[in-house]
Amino acid sequence: MNCAVSGEVPVEPVVSKKTGLLYEKRLIERHISDYGKCPVTGELHTIADIVAIKTGKIIKPKPLHTASIPGLLGSFQTHDAACRVIARLKKERDEARQLLSEAERQLPAAPEAATANATLSNGKRAADGGEQGPDAKKMRLGISTEVITELTDCNAALSQQRKKRQIPPTLASIDALEKFTQLSSHPLHKTNKPGIFSMDILHSKDVIATGGIDTTAVLFDRASGQILSTLTGHSKKVTSIKFVGDTDLVLTASSDKTVRIWGSSEDGNYACRHTLKDHSAEVRAVTVHATNKYFVSASLDSTWCFYDMSSGLCLAQVTDDSEKVDYTAAAFHPDGLILGTGTAQSIVKIWDVKSQANVAKFGGHTGEITSVSFSENGYFLATAALDGVRLWDLRKLKNFRTFEFPDANSVEFDHSGSYLGIAASDIRVFQTASVKAEWNPVKTLPDLSGTGKATCVKFGPDAKYVAVGSMDRNLRIFAQLRYIKEAREIRLAMQPLELIKRVKEIQQEASTGHETDVKQNTEAVDLSKRRKAFLPTNEESSLKALEEWRKRKMERARQRDLEKTGGVSSSKTS
Repeated sequence: MNCAVSGEVPVEPVVSKKTGLLYEKRLIERHISDYGKCPVTGELHTIADIVAIKTGKIIKPKPLHTASIPGLLGSFQTHDAACRVIARLKKERDEARQLLSEAERQLPAAPEAATANATLSNGKRAADGGEQGPDAKKMRLGISTEVITELTDCNAALSQQRKKRQIPPTLASIDALEKFTQLSSHPLHKTNKPGIFSMDILHSKDVIATGGIDTTAVLFDRASGQILSTLTGHSKKVTSIKFVGDTDLVLTASSDKTVRIWGSSEDGNYACRHTLKDHSAEVRAVTVHATNKYFVSASLDSTWCFYDMSSGLCLAQVTDDSEKVDYTAAAFHPDGLILGTGTAQSIVKIWDVKSQANVAKFGGHTGEITSVSFSENGYFLATAALDGVRLWDLRKLKNFRTFEFPDANSVEFDHSGSYLGIAASDIRVFQTASVKAEWNPVKTLPDLSGTGKATCVKFGPDAKYVAVGSMDRNLRIFAQLRYIKEAREIRLAMQPLELIKRVKEIQQEASTGHETDVKQNTEAVDLSKRRKAFLPTNEESSLKALEEWRKRKMERARQRDLEKTGGVSSSKTS
């Protein structure tokens, strides 16, 4: 029986109580809702006037032309042509995506506004919203042979440099670290959501970056004590922050599942250049490769991503199919071909970056891994967890020392690899040694926040100071008091000269009469050069008198320090 409207066999047949006619259900319902009457007889109808008919499954008969061999051949040819068209379209689509990704990598980083309506998604642009859910599979370009060659060349160059590496003579001595005390405290984040969760230091400019629970990141100039810029954009706490070498780029990771790349603008403020949304859970760590062209993010979604810095493209998103783990920490080996990751399941994993293969796995911790740090010598790995800190020998893949500090939140080698800092309920500094030798404690710094939890620790240039973040929103600087006092005296000496218009910069550094410890102080020497840079050639006569005044003032300050410590002065100045 056929539908009274379409004349075809209905898929869902219904019959009218009033007319007895057969209809296709969707057709008659639409007509009744529009006109309220039967399309054949014109009688008034409602939806209640139609009744569904139960029928057996109807098998649609084959078309007559398929009953012959020529007809079958024609059907096969039509199907084959359709398949070839689909294959060609897919190939053209993939080629277009590849060309687009290569073009994006060659273009300079565009402002975030230019990509406000689309998110970079590893070789293609995925529209924001429902079309690309967090669990949708995304195309990954993979780490190309060109990138692998670049990583390998960087590894070879750094390995050669490491063989010639020596401890810098300006490195702070153990005696100096033993005298470290709090010099300053800087409230950088908001009071309603206090807490510094992450930190990094740009040694070349002595700038400290902090990531807060208040969703902001702050760039702080330690020398001047001023905030340079506040980075706003994340919607949840900033879990990790990193400078990208000596460039003007900063990376931040957040609990809002995103990673942001920030760049300095002409006015000195920082703006977000890329917002990366490749993770589906909280991003816990970012770490920058030694080339400063690539970086890795680690997330609680059981993946880590390898990114191209300039374009913000995710070249590879790696997960371990053998076991499900949530990544809580990550760090590149100094040579750049090894990646260390910590997990919420107490496991430390070592990866080969070129093949993205898990080449080693360390167990033994209890609780979540909170921090990982490689020594500059490339031999040691330090890992922090809720049960303390463990040291691993990467040559033998064994744990050779354990420090039992409950709730260890951060572990960090200084740039020379001479000292190890641990942040827990207080801050401990150890002198590094060999596998068999003792790692002696050098200094214990108290947690002055009152929260009982130091969250992060970093060494300044040449370990001249230690920066500590905690849960009370304050950045604290620990250093030897003598260095800072001497630097302050030099600043006082240069203030009158800053008012004089600069005519010519003095090229030769004359004898300044500094004591040995002042000469070794990078900040003091730098300030001395700045003072002399403001001195015009016609003011040479004032230099000697000013120098004598400064020396007397420094000597008086040194005498006061010696009297407080019970020491005896070795020299007097009239």
